[in-house]
Amino acid sequence: MFIQIENLLSEAEVQAVAELARRTNFLSGRLSNPHNTTKNNAIQDPADPAGQQASQLVLTAIKRSEEARNFVLPRRVAVPQFLRYTEGMTYGAHADAAFMSLGGQLLRADVSATIFISDPQSYGGGELTVHLGTEALRVKGKPGSAVFYPSTTLHEVTPVTSGERLVMITFIESQIPEQLQRELLYTLNEVRALEGLRMDWRNRMGLEYVISNLLRLWAR
Repeated sequence: MFIQIENLLSEAEVQAVAELARRTNFLSGRLSNPHNTTKNNAIQDPADPAGQQASQLVLTAIKRSEEARNFVLPRRVAVPQFLRYTEGMTYGAHADAAFMSLGGQLLRADVSATIFISDPQSYGGGELTVHLGTEALRVKGKPGSAVFYPSTTLHEVTPVTSGERLVMITFIESQIPEQLQRELLYTLNEVRALEGLRMDWRNRMGLEYVISNLLRLWAR
């Protein structure tokens, strides 16, 4: 299960992040995953002050998003980082690493997120492609939009044929590690939001009882 959020960043925030990207130093993407021969992109220098400022801006946007919170049920969020793809760059099909370093501790990557910064009309190719069984979901979001998807899925970035693709990515440890359990809770919360006020009070309290106790049962 995945979710797309159309306006995770405001227009002003997109402009601010894009300007910070122009001042950010980038390194070879192979430094973060030297064993993946299909990875050909550029990543943000983690020590770069402009990049750090952009990272915090995007992190704040993720934390304030009610849609993201309801879908991910986050426990911890890795600091977002820029990825840049220019003509010929790509990232072949892969599943994200199970654990990431966060402040000297390990963060379990349950959900991955891509936040789009570049205008999709400004570059060719470069679709985020998430493989779902025999189907492939292709996403090329507008500036400020984001897609959240399980870190366990195979996904790739198709070759950029022209222009520059600029995104930010992050990884999230959920309070509910099991994907199916997260999906069930998300669906129940959607029912509560859409139908709760029209329910008989006893039925509404029954739904609240189920949601609360499933959270207690499944949270890790």
